[in-house]
Amino acid sequence: MSGVMTRDLVRVDIGSGVVVAGSSAKPSEPSNQPLIVALHGGLYTAKYFDVPTWPGGSFIELAVEQGYPIVTFDRPGYGASSSLAPADNTYERQAEILGVAIEQVAAGIPAPGVVLVGHSIGGMIALTIAARESGFKLFGVSATGLGSLIPTGGASEGLAAATSATGQDTAALPPEQCDGVMFGPSWTFDPGVQAAHASYAPAPVVELVAASRWAAEKLPQLAPKVTVPVHNSLAEFDALWVSSPETIARFATLFTAAPFVDASIARGTGHSIDHHRLGHALQLRQLAFADECQLLAEQPR
Repeated sequence: MSGVMTRDLVRVDIGSGVVVAGSSAKPSEPSNQPLIVALHGGLYTAKYFDVPTWPGGSFIELAVEQGYPIVTFDRPGYGASSSLAPADNTYERQAEILGVAIEQVAAGIPAPGVVLVGHSIGGMIALTIAARESGFKLFGVSATGLGSLIPTGGASEGLAAATSATGQDTAALPPEQCDGVMFGPSWTFDPGVQAAHASYAPAPVVELVAASRWAAEKLPQLAPKVTVPVHNSLAEFDALWVSSPETIARFATLFTAAPFVDASIARGTGHSIDHHRLGHALQLRQLAFADECQLLAEQPR
């Protein structure tokens, strides 16, 4: 266990007027454990990982308590990070920008490697980063809140169509409407989780549209390029994805170059898995996965 946690703001100047902002937290004493880099999903900021949803606190607090340094970034277009023009706001461009930010931040944190943690669109971008050449030592990637199949005519396509119809570059949903997409049945979360409302934010419309097409258009091409371990968890009551044993198995089989893939259904949760009563079960699995990735990376060759 780590003891006292220290926190700092992060600001990385990528160049060409692009800035990536976030925050870092770390144990008071170095632990030689991997750096966790967390990327939020659409309609959230990095505060997603700072919502206390169980007695142990938030994912950030749990990670530091277990000895992990952690950095959470506002992705481009969110929080204090720079926005991108719609034509430039692709997942590939976000992966390029965030990859540079991770490299710069990781260079200043004493850790043997990096484990990416991404939720929903953040997970799509984490996998895109993992499929690229990077300037930091990547141990593994945990991508949650995503899978291999978006249902035709479902909530994801509906959200993309509705936000596109506004003609605006960004879309903001009322918290109650977000709740209907992000949460499972009422028994799966504590009513006090309305603290999550502080992490909601307007989203670039272009990335919501891209999210509805990602599994069909991007996943089959990028998955075979990922050469590190992959963890995946999709909510049992996900409003955006088909979460069945068949789709989970299909997701895993696409990562043909990964040393191992740990894919499963997060029982008793909705899309924003972390903010449910069993969210801490996912978070503990993610940290266990980080341990496995480190051990694999440090094996003698």
